Amino acid sequence: MRNQTSPSLPPRVDMTVRPPPEPILGAAVEDALGDLDDDVLAVRACEDDDEAFAVLVRRHSSQLLALAQHLLGNRADAEDAVQEAFLSAWRQLPEFRHGASFGTWMYRIVTNRCLNVMRRRPQPIPLDTVAEPTAADAGSSPPRAAEADAATDALLAALMELRPELRACWVLRELHGLHYDEIAHVLNASEQTVRGRLSRARRALMEAMRPWR
Repeated sequence: MRNQTSPSLPPRVDMTVRPPPEPILGAAVEDALGDLDDDVLAVRACEDDDEAFAVLVRRHSSQLLALAQHLLGNRADAEDAVQEAFLSAWRQLPEFRHGASFGTWMYRIVTNRCLNVMRRRPQPIPLDTVAEPTAADAGSSPPRAAEADAATDALLAALMELRPELRACWVLRELHGLHYDEIAHVLNASEQTVRGRLSRARRALMEAMRPWR
């Protein structure tokens, strides 16, 4: 029977039933565990080592938060998704079989959480409503940085309008650099399906960004 003491998690844990107070790792423990790789830490965490899991949380929090924010487009929703994913992972540790790396396993949990959030949201606006670049006045010379920021905003808007499955494939591949087999594992899909979704996502984004070329 696993003990119910939750390891240290990032800020903003907001659950109906809050977990017990989180242990704080001392410097000596951090130094001793910090050199261990994920596989070793995951094995120790499966054996009820709270401190090993706390190191894994600290090691992967930033990357997983970036993933959730890329998928959801909202910092608060992203933080909630990552919090829930870590709590879910802590409860599911006995089921972790090391068929994939701990990081990939967490990518899968976070992505599934985000997909559930995206599917509950209202349908997005059509791609053809993405703002086009405005022509500069003849006598003005707007900074390139402002134009680049506007183009980035347009890309993010187009990304938010993709179907959740297409958005997840594009984000995992283009922003997080996962290989096709890793994406297939994260999304529980075949590599062929991943390639097809990624191709459709790229075409949709290229069409949406045509005015910015």
